[in-house]
Amino acid sequence: MSPTVEGPTHASAQVLAAYSYCEAVTGSQARNFAYGIRLLPTDKRQAMSALYAFSRRVDDIGDGTLAPAAKLARLEETRALLGRIRAEEIDEDDTDPVAVALAHAAHRFPIPLGGLDELIDGVLMDVRGETYETWDDLKAYCRCVAGAIGRLSLGVFGAAPGAPDSARAADYADTLGLALQLTNILRDVREDATNGRTYLPAEDLAKFGCSEGFHGDRAPAGSDFAGLVHHEVRRARALFAEGYRLLPMLDRRSGACVAAMAGIYRRLLDRIEREPEAVLRGRVSLPTHEKAYVAVRGLSGLDARTISRQSTRRRA
Repeated sequence: MSPTVEGPTHASAQVLAAYSYCEAVTGSQARNFAYGIRLLPTDKRQAMSALYAFSRRVDDIGDGTLAPAAKLARLEETRALLGRIRAEEIDEDDTDPVAVALAHAAHRFPIPLGGLDELIDGVLMDVRGETYETWDDLKAYCRCVAGAIGRLSLGVFGAAPGAPDSARAADYADTLGLALQLTNILRDVREDATNGRTYLPAEDLAKFGCSEGFHGDRAPAGSDFAGLVHHEVRRARALFAEGYRLLPMLDRRSGACVAAMAGIYRRLLDRIEREPEAVLRGRVSLPTHEKAYVAVRGLSGLDARTISRQSTRRRA
């Protein structure tokens, strides 16, 4: 790419138009994500929107109605496009606004674009209909489709200068991505079953009598569905506790963004824990006023300070 960049926040009209397109995609397709990145400065918000728009394209191929062979071909085409972005072969007047925006973002920030290759690998697993026997199996999938997004996002956020233990920031970002993805899996268990997908580990389903799957608004007869959900909620909470150690390593606004997005999902997890069978009746969500409260907590730095104190006690 041949960017006409005069400073860290300046871009040409073509690039700004490309970012605007990506922000529109983000706002219409990912309300929780869009709510969180609102807290970022303009250049980081634009870069995160570009990352989301590219990731959404990959997800839409996997979730679309094309035949599996056509999906595989489209995913490889998208991987080839990523290769062109990595090689700086995208011009500002390219007709693909997502490619233009992502190329500019990668020029502006040290984004590890290999994470998007991992995302494509994860969606290929979906297209091939893979299932997961154990949590370790599912964790490998989650690292591709969500842990990688955490690491990509860290490339935009950056660690704050002098942050303690910052060498582990990528690990914590990865773990936080796993926590978000497991929450998504719980929230979407009925929708995924309708689409012929099962993500929860087969050994967990068997343990709680849920191996026949979820095809109605009630749990399988004789199952301990609440026990299954509470088991996975505990696992997600442990991941959140580990991943939240990222917060004190970020600058105030990046930390607020992460705290807002993660906080929304933690509250979704609370709702799912209180009423497990709600996920079989429809998508569990938070009202706008509750999201606003989470954002205020993030901006206040309360979550980051709490985690920092806990980390200090652990090191003492």
